[in-house]
Amino acid sequence: MYALVEDSSVTKIITNPKTMVIGDVRYPAKIFQLWSGSELNAIGIYEVTTDSTNFKDERWYINTNESYAYSSGTVTKSWGTATPKPHADTLWTAQDETDGKGTEGEVATRGLKYNLIQTLKQQVANELARTDWYITRNTEKSTAIPSSISTHRDAVRTKQAEMETAITNASNTPALETLYTYTEQDDGSVTRPLGELPTLES
Repeated sequence: MYALVEDSSVTKIITNPKTMVIGDVRYPAKIFQLWSGSELNAIGIYEVTTDSTNFKDERWYINTNESYAYSSGTVTKSWGTATPKPHADTLWTAQDETDGKGTEGEVATRGLKYNLIQTLKQQVANELARTDWYITRNTEKSTAIPSSISTHRDAVRTKQAEMETAITNASNTPALETLYTYTEQDDGSVTRPLGELPTLES
């Protein structure tokens, strides 16, 4: 990625090499391949460097739009301070209803914890679906459900409840991140505090 700098300000971002008109001169796209950095700099084109100091994981944070700045012969792409995603649902306000945006008290945007729990519920549904046929067969044919299957399905639901409680009780965004962060243990296994849903052995 390159930037065009004019009068010490970034005026254009160049994501793909292309023909450029700078001043009264048209430059072919090949200059991005054939010219040295100093030659490009001489006509105001600089390769963009990235400062990701403020950029955070978008699963947990809302990042600002990137901005570009020129200083001392360098163009830098950076972000402002990221904002943690709201944990709770955001509701429409009375003013929102007056403005025709939604009904006061109803959900405007689902919170992070709600979305995490919905994802978990879908994972649970997928795991239970693998053995749903035992339930259907029992209903239709009165064939007994193997105890191992019942035990597994109960274990999935028990772990689901534990995981939902952990998500709900997380006090802040770093605490939520920690729940989902995998680390290597002394025995070489890789686990996370939230744990995993039990899976049925094939």
